[in-house]
Amino acid sequence: MKLKNIFSLLLLSVVALFTSCANDDDITLLDDIQVSQSYISIPEEGGSASITVTAKADWKLENVPEWITPSAETGTAGETELTFTAEAYSGGRSSDAMTIHCNGKTQHINVVQGEVSITNATCAEVIAGPDNKTYQVTGTVTAIANTTYGNLYLNDGTGEIYIYGTLDASGAEKNFLSLGIEVGDEITVQGPKLTYNGTVELVNVTVVDINKSLIKVDSLSADAISKDGGTITAYVTTKGSGVSVDIPEDAKEWLSIASIKQNGTSAELTFKAASNEGGIRSTELTLATVADGKTYTTLTTITQQGGIQDVSVADFNAAADGDAQYRLKGVATDVQENGSFTLTDWSGSTLVYKSTNAAAKGVKNGDIVTVVGTHDTYKGTVELVGGDVTELNPTTTISIADFMGLPDSDTNYMITGTITKIANDHYGNVYISDGTNEVYLYGLYPGYGATGDNRYDFVANSGLKVGDEITVIGAHLTYGETIEIKNAIFVSKNN
Repeated sequence: MKLKNIFSLLLLSVVALFTSCANDDDITLLDDIQVSQSYISIPEEGGSASITVTAKADWKLENVPEWITPSAETGTAGETELTFTAEAYSGGRSSDAMTIHCNGKTQHINVVQGEVSITNATCAEVIAGPDNKTYQVTGTVTAIANTTYGNLYLNDGTGEIYIYGTLDASGAEKNFLSLGIEVGDEITVQGPKLTYNGTVELVNVTVVDINKSLIKVDSLSADAISKDGGTITAYVTTKGSGVSVDIPEDAKEWLSIASIKQNGTSAELTFKAASNEGGIRSTELTLATVADGKTYTTLTTITQQGGIQDVSVADFNAAADGDAQYRLKGVATDVQENGSFTLTDWSGSTLVYKSTNAAAKGVKNGDIVTVVGTHDTYKGTVELVGGDVTELNPTTTISIADFMGLPDSDTNYMITGTITKIANDHYGNVYISDGTNEVYLYGLYPGYGATGDNRYDFVANSGLKVGDEITVIGAHLTYGETIEIKNAIFVSKNN
């Protein structure tokens, strides 16, 4: 009974404190930026709610979720009424990350609509679920991307999600290391879902539980297995009973278990790979141990080197991100001082991002280059990264007038002219002129490397017509009294 009375007194004190804060309109004070309320509620049926922003200088509202429409996202010094509007929503959602910035100070604002409940879910259910909903999910830490903020990947077997920010035990940011979380640990977290550039994230999660893994891969005997085949050993620490390995089905054709040796808490797992005739390949293995009836797992990636794959630009663009090496050949355009350029062949274009040696080799617009690199995607843009220019076939930009006076040779020239006549749109036989001089294109290909049927019907399919100005590449050839470019490479249409 005494405990009940004490609890009642404490509850009354909390209510009194809350009421006092409510009577002060929940004003949040900072030197440069103040808001009349930092927590705003909008009903499930939709509507608006307003606060007063008092600022000493210009301010900016950031991290506004798509479901909230603010009356303004910027403002000036003085008082501003800021209204937030949302359409009807029955699931319950919250804008945990919204902020106002002024003079280097940050004010957090949270708009809640409906009753925000925490939903227990699998990773797959989080991925399929709506943004701004708060989830609780349990999974294994497969990788840690940032040890200050606590950015990591969580996998529960149904899928993988990205944790963008992990709060410490007191709810503070930038203190992830205090939690002692490691790859292989099973953790339970709570946080709101956001989707950023296609990546599903739980943001600034609270850690509910940490179940330390009893198995850990300490190191591998090599970075990768040779492309000629061979073995690699994983050195493992395990505190459970035995070690088992799960090799994915699509990797079993080239990777197998050679041996498993265990001595106390130490184990050595050796894997054997067949020779690799294709590009670099890798697979993620699940290692497991059992203790007290519970299975603990960790992941490790085994990589095997491979040859360089010769592909078209279209095939490269369709490839997956990874460490596989690709060799592409085409025309360089939009060449930048930092080594970046656009590479185009008959099948399409791709961005070569900061080539390692394009600037040093003097690559310029119109040159035909061979470049080797890996596939990456940045904010939806496909890139060839680490691009090494292995072959350079220079092209000289020249006027049609100067081109007419050249001798026949294998030298590539880039010329620009206006189409004056289309003699055959199937083969691409057209005439181009600078207004005075005219040169015959005996075959116009859609780009570098076109073969077979891909060489034909480009003029018809592209809609090129008399009067269009185009830029092409080719060598000087004289046939009878006609100066021509045989099998000209199309570069661009300029009007």
